[in-house]
Amino acid sequence: QVQLVESGGGLVQPGGSLRLSCAASGFAFDYYPMGWFRQAPGKEREGISCISGNDASTYYADSVKDRFTISRDNAKKTVYLQMNSLKPEDTAVYYCAADVNFYYCSNASHTRWGQGTQVTVSS
Repeated sequence: QVQLVESGGGLVQPGGSLRLSCAASGFAFDYYPMGWFRQAPGKEREGISCISGNDASTYYADSVKDRFTISRDNAKKTVYLQMNSLKPEDTAVYYCAADVNFYYCSNASHTRWGQGTQVTVSS
């Protein structure tokens, strides 16, 4: 069955960096667009970065553009999110998602989710 396991979250000071990883199994990882979403308390889950399955094209929400970098290693079936210059407003639970709607970086009816990892940006 499809499994997505996130790691790398934690507490970091403003201006710091974290790297999230998502290890995938149970499906043909190479072919599917992957995404990172986040949900802050009291807010809806939002797609912040997505990467296509064929040519590794990328999408970034304006809120993270030029600070976050998404990448994938098909051999390791892993997708990464490098987060730099973190701000308190980046505090949220971050979710890895498989088979997303890449063009809108949104979930689709067949999107699968990881369990989430907490990222807290605070001094």
